[in-house]
Amino acid sequence: MPDVSPIQLIIVMIIALVVLGPKRLPEMGTSLGKGIREFKHSVNGDEHTDLPRPLPAVPAETVPATPAKHARAEV
Repeated sequence: MPDVSPIQLIIVMIIALVVLGPKRLPEMGTSLGKGIREFKHSVNGDEHTDLPRPLPAVPAETVPATPAKHARAEV
């Protein structure tokens, strides 16, 4: 595997900045990071996702009734 010097990395970053522009460069970095993370999870066989887990269903009898906070008082 060839060695990569810091000067070569700086040149590649400058070229990417010129080609993509300052607004799209962070978006590209974010999407690249997500892609690498998904690839690692698929290779390792992890079932972890970034989506929140659904809450378990609770029967209606166990949920306490809450009083109305904004009830109007009749005069």
